[in-house]
Amino acid sequence: MPTPNNNNSWDIIVKPKTSLFKLNFSEIWEYKDLILLFVKRDITAVYKQTVLGPLWMVIQPIFTSLIYTFTFSKTARLSTDGIPDMLFYLMGQTFWIYFADSLNKTSNTFVSNAAVFGKVYFPRLVVPISIIISNLVKLGIQVALLILFYFYFYFTTNQITIQPALIFLIPALIIFLGLFGLSLGILFSSLTTKYRDFTFLLGFTVQLLMFASCVVFPISMYSTKIQNYFLFNPIVAYLEAIKFALTGHGVLSIYHIVIDSVFVLMTLIVAMIIFNKTEKSFMDTV
Repeated sequence: MPTPNNNNSWDIIVKPKTSLFKLNFSEIWEYKDLILLFVKRDITAVYKQTVLGPLWMVIQPIFTSLIYTFTFSKTARLSTDGIPDMLFYLMGQTFWIYFADSLNKTSNTFVSNAAVFGKVYFPRLVVPISIIISNLVKLGIQVALLILFYFYFYFTTNQITIQPALIFLIPALIIFLGLFGLSLGILFSSLTTKYRDFTFLLGFTVQLLMFASCVVFPISMYSTKIQNYFLFNPIVAYLEAIKFALTGHGVLSIYHIVIDSVFVLMTLIVAMIIFNKTEKSFMDTV
């Protein structure tokens, strides 16, 4: 409990938020140790009582990619845009899982942490931010796996050509992909406190979104006009740019990347404002 110092002033003062637009980022930074603690909890708690432990991080994308390779490439004969089948699906799955996990896990922020939120004060945005960071750690492990497959196909086939000048774009695209998952996640978390229907809606919406994001098929199978529509989906624009940078195949549209990135930032701001409003009274409805 905070105690007065020698000057009769308090070390910590918790004030009510009087404005929806007041986003105290400096306070969030002050709780960076708590963020790291939540990151450690998120990573260890999930795999603590499993036999294979963190190996599940690499088993999931490998087996999913194998199933997609058999189903969509070998059976349905869908194109992989000149990229080796396994590498095409593994690239899509690696970055899609990062986005989907960020969205799904942050969407339960209020409901799954209600017991903690009701007992102690800390900036509520600490929880979704920690989820995004822990997912980045998971993504790093999966990217290491992707790199192994990438160099195998790079040296054994002549189907892929790295674009050195575009490699620097990949970290920025990953960050915006995470921000997009964060913004949609905290938006849904604000809505589900009062309307639990959004929990069920999110479940199948994410599944449908994967097929609308060119994860299991290339955008090149559509006409140029339809491609332009698809590229207004930030996930499509980012994934296609990553594929192009790594393989030379895919669609790189700086125009759509810029527009989508502005949209992601605007969505994040709106979501944070709604989140800011919801956290004032969510304990009454959760």
